[in-house]
Amino acid sequence: MSSSRFPRNFTPPASPTASYYDISDDDENGYSTITNTSTGRSVKLLYSKSKVYVHPTPSKIDNIPGFVALVQQKPPPSDVPSTPPAVAATLLLAWLPESALGDAYDTYVKVDLIDAEAPPRQSYLVPPPPATVYAPGTSCVGNYAFAVPVSQIYSLLIRPPNFGWWWGSVIINTRAGDSFPALFFHDSECASTIAQSKKRAKANFDPFGEGGALYWGGDEVLRWLRRYVRVEKSEVEPSVYLVEPSQEDLLSFGSKPVTVGRAGESSTSGGAGMDPFTKMFKEARWGFLEKISRVTRFTRRTAEDILDSPKVPLQVRRLLKNPDVVSLQDEFDSARLYLARWAMGIAEQSEKERQQDHQVVWANRDALELEDSAVGEFEILDLESGSTKLDSEKRKPVSLEEWNRWFDPKTGKLAIATNEVKERIFHGGVEPGAARKEIWLWLLEVYPWDSTRDERIALMNSKRDEYVRLKGRWWDDLDRRNNDEYWRDQKNRIEKDVHRTDRGVPIFAGEDIPHPDPGSPFAETGTNAHLEQMKDMLLTYNEYNTDLGYVQGMSDLLAPIYAVLQDDAAAFWAFVGFMERMERNFLRDQTGMRAQLVALDHLVQLMDPKLYAHLESADSTNFFFFFRMLLVWYKREFKWDDVLRLWETMWTNFLSSQFHLFIALAILERHRDVIMDHLKQFDEVLKYINELSTTIELSSTRVRAEALFYKFQRVIEAADRKSGFVPPGEGSCEMRKRRTGSICGESSSSSCAELTSGAASNKGKNVQGRNGEIVPNVSPELWALLNRDIVRAK
Repeated sequence: MSSSRFPRNFTPPASPTASYYDISDDDENGYSTITNTSTGRSVKLLYSKSKVYVHPTPSKIDNIPGFVALVQQKPPPSDVPSTPPAVAATLLLAWLPESALGDAYDTYVKVDLIDAEAPPRQSYLVPPPPATVYAPGTSCVGNYAFAVPVSQIYSLLIRPPNFGWWWGSVIINTRAGDSFPALFFHDSECASTIAQSKKRAKANFDPFGEGGALYWGGDEVLRWLRRYVRVEKSEVEPSVYLVEPSQEDLLSFGSKPVTVGRAGESSTSGGAGMDPFTKMFKEARWGFLEKISRVTRFTRRTAEDILDSPKVPLQVRRLLKNPDVVSLQDEFDSARLYLARWAMGIAEQSEKERQQDHQVVWANRDALELEDSAVGEFEILDLESGSTKLDSEKRKPVSLEEWNRWFDPKTGKLAIATNEVKERIFHGGVEPGAARKEIWLWLLEVYPWDSTRDERIALMNSKRDEYVRLKGRWWDDLDRRNNDEYWRDQKNRIEKDVHRTDRGVPIFAGEDIPHPDPGSPFAETGTNAHLEQMKDMLLTYNEYNTDLGYVQGMSDLLAPIYAVLQDDAAAFWAFVGFMERMERNFLRDQTGMRAQLVALDHLVQLMDPKLYAHLESADSTNFFFFFRMLLVWYKREFKWDDVLRLWETMWTNFLSSQFHLFIALAILERHRDVIMDHLKQFDEVLKYINELSTTIELSSTRVRAEALFYKFQRVIEAADRKSGFVPPGEGSCEMRKRRTGSICGESSSSSCAELTSGAASNKGKNVQGRNGEIVPNVSPELWALLNRDIVRAK
């Protein structure tokens, strides 16, 4: 984190002259103004929130836990503040590290756990927080503590938690132009936020906060402030909240959108022919530039990259391309830099949090030494030899004729070993057409592998009836449902996503029937029968899985299944089977995606320490550049037909239920030289990987991923041999790989302890083998990659 982020000498204004609260005589004796820190007297603690971190560096180990709090100082008794500015001057928004609280820690915890909209009626007095932020660069944890009068807060830059950014964050900007350290809300650790989320979900099935967003700790800070002062959300940039804004502020930052007339019309009599945004910019020019000059500066290159991002508001991008604005940027270079921060919050993005305690799977230096040694465990496999070399017959797709030969003609029960079937599909895939329509129902657990023909007929009839019943819950209740805000929101999300999913695929192309809903935004363009079936299935899944509902990305997973099966009931239950393993990708707390990125981190660190060291130097070991690929299983990275072949390969779980991580490793290995020779920054890695979309060749990637899996297996077996560890009752890594039951990671249980090879007691350390050699500490995340059981959401 840049040292320019921290103001050095922040001094609050003079204390107001009266207390906003009536307090007892006992309390009054210890109730103090913030500036009187030497007397040991106290301030009133109104609100607090625990597990709010400052991240001084990108490394997780340096994160500092603390409390964000709203406190009130006691002014002299001559005046009673009756106006919002006077009230705001009595209040301070503060952050204090846990280690600096001393005996007051329990009080902060107690106030945090009070479940009430208003401040506690009882007065909780605590020592005054510091009135300045010490210059960074020293080792004292307490140096990041600060307290700022609410009356001096100009704006809050708020980024709620979202896919790719694990923790929500708040940056406080003062009227003097200072920006305090970003505060990151680790809500999964905060007892009060967890309790509030559960309470909301139980009371009204609404775990979301303002505007439909996920409820998080930052919502509480906004609620505290809005109790006492006016807080306006910018409509030009939704992440900016202005505190007690002036009319100039509203003009500069756009609390209300500027109305743009039709082409050829004059917006105002004095601005005929002038673009309204340019006019607004010119009118607010000097006030705007004054604010710009106060804000933390970032590199021009980073700002340009961010401003070219599609995430930047369209109005801002258009504004930046206007000749007058370009000229202004040249005149006042920090204008572009400010807009970059204003639009994207680039300051916090540099943190790139890695949401789990970093565990060194293998120290890079040690691993590199071993790789160059004579041990031979890290030799590169010949992709066409050994375990990956198969005869051409096994690489051919499974036909319906071949599939039918595997069944007993009398009972219709599978007559060969399930593992044989899965191996054949894993290496050869399935022929398009009738074969896929049948076999996918097995791969997606609609049919049990040990079922008879009669059992399958009865099962499908039952599932068709159940689908009709589930669909009827909302279909027969549309009048009431359409008046429910949550339902309408989900319906609109589904419709929007379906109408832009795989429209280049013939079955989803075109609009050949009128839209059944005249109120739909797509009513004028029309629709087609297959799009409507997709919508109905996703609405029914929303009814089936009420805990999760519909989340963006699910339409990408359903489309291939429906396109192959073209049977709504069968496709629905196949989709349900797919979601059993994919649900964790869509959890709103992102624990599922976080676990997979951590596992990928450990896998690359173990398998290619040189590449890992390079990614670490490029600040890219959060592996966020693989987020989209893992989220929807490479749906955007491969061509349509290749996606179908890849998915059926991974559905077999033949080598691992998390084989998709070895696909990721194979992609990295394929582009290893380019990454190491030419990509030095996170944004370069992200851009390069994103631009691989639809250019990745499937066949070689699958073979490479399989080879890497066998290489990984050899490394783990070697680690076992050298450490002398053999789990009770199991004599080989192969046996452990095939064990059933819960696996390590998200679905961990006591049985997982047997798989850690002593890792629990040596977490983050390499261990010494029987002969004194270096042996990697195999993490639970790595052991889990040897398991075939599907990892399901908790």
